[in-house]
Amino acid sequence: MILKREFYERDTLTVAKELLGKLLVHETKEGTTIGRIVETKRMRDQRIRHRMLTTISAQRGRKFSMDPLGGHAYVYQIYGIYLCFDVTSGRLVGKPEATLVRALEPIDGLGVMMRRRGVSNGHIANLTAGPGKLCVAMGISKKQNGVDLCVPPLRIETGATVDKRPIIQTTRVNVDYADEWKRLPRRFFMKDNDFVSRTN
Repeated sequence: MILKREFYERDTLTVAKELLGKLLVHETKEGTTIGRIVETKRMRDQRIRHRMLTTISAQRGRKFSMDPLGGHAYVYQIYGIYLCFDVTSGRLVGKPEATLVRALEPIDGLGVMMRRRGVSNGHIANLTAGPGKLCVAMGISKKQNGVDLCVPPLRIETGATVDKRPIIQTTRVNVDYADEWKRLPRRFFMKDNDFVSRTN
């Protein structure tokens, strides 16, 4: 079942936690790929908000306006190389918040994922363990920026309920630019899952 808008119209921290265990599904001409979300990172500071507004506005050629805002894809490039896939949350237009999906556990469409990533030796532990890797494996590009995640072809569905006990909460990684925000425990991942990008 596809997650409804109401799921995203909540506090970003809650959304970031409860996305764990949900299924990211993408239907493309190459085939359908499905991955279980095993690592997320809450994104909520002025730099993130400005970047979201600027990126989506530039690509759409108009002022960014989604009402309600929650439940849309925000795809952007970092370091001039890698793409990142965020899920927007909240209801305030002009004050975007989002959760970065950092890692997936491949569930279906493994052959398609491996071809996209150039992996042929069967070692899949690193296939979707990281924002850039999962975007390639799932066929997510800037074309998906701003799309509604509550309808196909790119969507998030309910998965198995995740017990709160094996969820680890820690500080964010790769956010040295975020000043005091980088020390806040806003990263979540599933304990002992082989597809988490990093565990330390």
